[in-house]
Formats: sequence, structure tokens, C-alpha cells
Amino acid sequence: MTRTRLGLLSAVLALTAQVALAGQPERKDLQVANDIVTSVNRYAFFTIFDDIKANVADGVVTLAGKVTMPYKSSDLERQVARIDGVSRVINRIEVLPVSKMDDDLRYRIARSIYGNANFWNYSVMANPPIHIVVDRGRVTLTGVVQSEVDRALARSLATQFGVFSVKNELKTDAELREQREKS
Repeated sequence: MTRTRLGLLSAVLALTAQVALAGQPERKDLQVANDIVTSVNRYAFFTIFDDIKANVADGVVTLAGKVTMPYKSSDLERQVARIDGVSRVINRIEVLPVSKMDDDLRYRIARSIYGNANFWNYSVMANPPIHIVVDRGRVTLTGVVQSEVDRALARSLATQFGVFSVKNELKTDAELREQREKS
């Protein structure tokens, strides 16, 4: 169950909320962050090629990340603004440029990663946890994987298509748990 929950959390393209855990207002921010995770997970047009991060402080939500289409940015902003406890949304979501080359890289890398037997357990999830963001031939991998081996293998699979660079921001389950304990 923990792995499934972490997978859903990471499917939000590593959606993070930085909140303190002391006092009543922070607990409210923590609930807002959980609601944001749910909202983004339920957004029908959110794919493995998008990545969203959110910071919550006293009801003010800052959305950041990259999406493949302009309507996704405004849709997500509207959805988050309707969440109880959100007083304001600052939208810093970037829209990736339209590029046939980038689209081709996205699909080839996704097939390579999710078609690999080591990642089949990820590919059957409702919201696969590894996100592949391609911007002008530069790849960023985000999300959560089970182990260092999975992280290294995903990076290796992403580099085989002549990309300019691969930035590996994948976290392991253990790192995510440790990060939560520190919060």
C-alpha cells in the first residue's frame, strides 16, 4: 500500500509541498497539499510528459513545472484555486515548446523505459510514477522509483536516443520517506 501511495504521489510529476509541521495553520497547508496531489492526479490531461511541483505557505500555492500544452497550465491553476484553504495561486508553470523532435524523443524514451521488464510494475499503475520532460532535446526524469538500480537504469535507457542531456531527478522510495520524516 505504501508503494502504491508513493507511486500516486510521484505521478503528480513529483508534486511536492513544503510545509512546516508545527501549529494549526501548517496542518491546514498540509491538507491543502494533499488535496493538490489528489486534484492533479485526477486531472484527465496530466501525462507522464508533464511535471508539476507545488509549494504551499499559509494558503498561498505556488505551482511550478512544465507541461506540454498551454491549456494544462490554466486548467491546473483553476483546479487548485478551487481547493478549500487556497487563498491565492501563483502560476509559474512553463509550457514546453511545440517540437516534432521533442515529441519523438518523449515517445521513444517512454517506450524504452516502460517497455523494459524492470519497469513493467510501474507501467501498469493508473498514474505511472516516472515522468519524462523533454525540452529542446534535453531530458529531465522526475518521479519516484523503488531503488537506485531503477534510477540508474531509467537514466541509461533515456540516454540512448541522441539527446543533448539527461537530468535525473528521480527519487527512491527511501529518499522520499526520509524527506517526509524531516518535514
